[in-house]
Amino acid sequence: MKEFNLNNSIRTNIQKLKGYSSARDEFKGEAEVYLDANENPFGTLNRYPDPKQTEIKDRLAVLKNIASNQIFIGNGSDEVIDIAFRIFCEPGKDKVLTFVPSYGMYNVSATINNIELIEEPLTPDFQIDTKKLSPYLKDEALKLIFICSPNNPTGNCFEEDTIAYILEKFKGIVIIDEAYIDFSTRASYIEKLAAFPNLIISQTFSKAWGLAGVRVGVAYANSAIIEVYNKVKPPYNISTLNQQAVLTKLDNLAQFEIEKNIIINQKERLVKQLEGIELIKKIYPSEANFILIEVPDATEIYNQLVSQKIITRNRHSVVKNCIRLTIGSETENRRLLNALQFMSAKVSNV
Repeated sequence: MKEFNLNNSIRTNIQKLKGYSSARDEFKGEAEVYLDANENPFGTLNRYPDPKQTEIKDRLAVLKNIASNQIFIGNGSDEVIDIAFRIFCEPGKDKVLTFVPSYGMYNVSATINNIELIEEPLTPDFQIDTKKLSPYLKDEALKLIFICSPNNPTGNCFEEDTIAYILEKFKGIVIIDEAYIDFSTRASYIEKLAAFPNLIISQTFSKAWGLAGVRVGVAYANSAIIEVYNKVKPPYNISTLNQQAVLTKLDNLAQFEIEKNIIINQKERLVKQLEGIELIKKIYPSEANFILIEVPDATEIYNQLVSQKIITRNRHSVVKNCIRLTIGSETENRRLLNALQFMSAKVSNV
């Protein structure tokens, strides 16, 4: 196991923080009369939700082969990201590193928390250039490194040797954002937690699990990090309805696998069909539920699709003339293909 002193990474005020203790934190077990939390006695949603999300954590512990005290449940992955800034970074003093293009919320959260975000460009094949890492890893003000793998919007995973190098050499916290890991052939870095006490894995129920409207994210880390996360989070950050939606999904793992495999199969079919469209100059490899394509004029193509009520993501601002296509249902994918084929035919006939 890598030697790591967590207290060296946590802000002093957070170390001194005594987390809010809710009424339900102070009571364990079942009761018949609840007069502790100033709740309305009427209704079906009148009681506060479980502040510790115990049932979800117990279920995920079995599913991921990890201890329940190594799991944090957040209000989307965005809460996992934001709390990391608040735990580990002094505003106006510390720095965070990520690799671009990548998920835009790292930048947003850094700005909100007044933290300098260093955005190191990826190589032309969307990999991390380890030759450029040494000055960053030696910087005492650098407290967090975000690695999104599979990466958004490029769709690729980063090389395992590169991530291993960062985990070994960096003295601060490494957060690997695995929002799309369920679609990948790569194993989750959850299996590396025992070796790297400075590692946090972020996952979500928004993608493969089909619960984007529920807003539930998960962090996996050593129990000491999770304890600090629980101290900093709002007491009732996940509603009763949202917890129940997650538990319902976890009740039907077979259906989850069926739907995930349909998406993966639809992606493979879509890639083959896109390859035959002259308008598309390049299709980047993807281990996510989306495809990044290069076209002659991303903004023009995007606008033409919008005019047909087909909404994609114009990523020209981060990858020149590229559009990100989420994998939809067979019907949705066919409608997209028909529109692109029609546009390509028009260009060819000009």
